[in-house]
Amino acid sequence: MKLIRKSIVCVAVLLSGNMLSSAFAQKAERKHVREGNELYKTEKYTEAEVAYRKSLDVNPRSIEGTYNLGNSLYKQDKLKEAAEQYQLLAGQEAKMKETPEGKARLAEIYHNMGNISMKGKDYAQSVEAYKQSLRLNPKDDETRYNLALAQKLLSDQQNEDQSQDQKNEEKQEDKENKDQQQQQQQQKPDDQKQNKTQEEQQQNEQMSQDNAQQMLDAFLQDEKDTQEKVKKAQQQQQQRRKTEKQW
Repeated sequence: MKLIRKSIVCVAVLLSGNMLSSAFAQKAERKHVREGNELYKTEKYTEAEVAYRKSLDVNPRSIEGTYNLGNSLYKQDKLKEAAEQYQLLAGQEAKMKETPEGKARLAEIYHNMGNISMKGKDYAQSVEAYKQSLRLNPKDDETRYNLALAQKLLSDQQNEDQSQDQKNEEKQEDKENKDQQQQQQQQKPDDQKQNKTQEEQQQNEQMSQDNAQQMLDAFLQDEKDTQEKVKKAQQQQQQRRKTEKQW
């Protein structure tokens, strides 16, 4: 029985210690958040960032610390880092929607995410973020105005992209036509050279044929002359024989 009492006492001590530790942690977290808030109000955003990071060192899952850190980064134009903090909170959307305060903060988070996307000219993403914000807080006129502006800029961007694509296609087509014309111009001398070569070849062939004909004609003429000489010699010989017989 004494052992059981000792065990109960030990458990009670441990629980008390954990509760005290948790209480101290919450107190430290709240202290850093308050410090950050005071600095934020006086537009000392860099110092506020340090205070909020200290609160997250104590409690990394602190919604308030994460939210305020994101805002302080946003005010310093550290947009990528701010977006990372907002994304962490967007991942806890279901939990934040449980309370009106959390729901209102979530609407502000999506509003700021829309602003970040707008600054990065990612108008499609900003449109979706503003829509998410208005679903949570339909009465926010500033978000509604930003949504309309983002939709207009998105439409202009799409038209500009389409126009640029068309210009690029026309430019590419002009380049292809120019290359084709240049290729044809380069091919003309080759064709002319080839035609000239063919003409010369034909002329050479014609000359060869003419030479052959001339040689043949000369041969035939020589043969004819030879035959005439032989015939004439034969006639002279026959004439001599006749004369000899008469004597």
